[in-house]
Amino acid sequence: MTPRYVLDPSPSRLTVQAFATGLLSAFGHSPIFAVRDFGGELDYSPENLAESNLQMTARAESLALAIPVSPADRADIEGRMRKEVLEIAIYPEIKYQSRQIAAEKIAEGWFRIRIQGELLLHGVVRNHPIDAQLRVQGKGLRLDGESQLVLSAFNIKRVSALGGMIRLQDELKLAFNLTWRQEAES
Repeated sequence: MTPRYVLDPSPSRLTVQAFATGLLSAFGHSPIFAVRDFGGELDYSPENLAESNLQMTARAESLALAIPVSPADRADIEGRMRKEVLEIAIYPEIKYQSRQIAAEKIAEGWFRIRIQGELLLHGVVRNHPIDAQLRVQGKGLRLDGESQLVLSAFNIKRVSALGGMIRLQDELKLAFNLTWRQEAES
């Protein structure tokens, strides 16, 4: 039986960074959003990582600015992100499901992995590969990495401000440091 691990959100971090572009982008924000409500399971097979399986879910409404801005800017940016970009009333969840995991051993208990999976975002499902490092830490696991996400591939509108003088690029950066704890056997 493959051991099951559950995501421990308290020490974990999942962020999304957008990048400003346009004539006045030097004065605009390249906001970083922290995902505050997420969970998941990882069936991890130490003998054969290819048999492992990963699934995660995040609440779209839980994205919150992780950079210091004025209260008015925070309300404006988060409000526009939730209503205009993610349309959380229609698409409340973001889901990821692995389809295949390939691994290369770096050292004892430390692997470079490539996850092929599907991302459900804004009502659209797309293949979304992830490169990461997996470390075995006692009865827990640590998964760290980054990936790129193209908004237009998920039919997400890019927002702009000041009549288009500042707008967001089509590509976002996802970064994660996830801690998994082994589920107790019953």
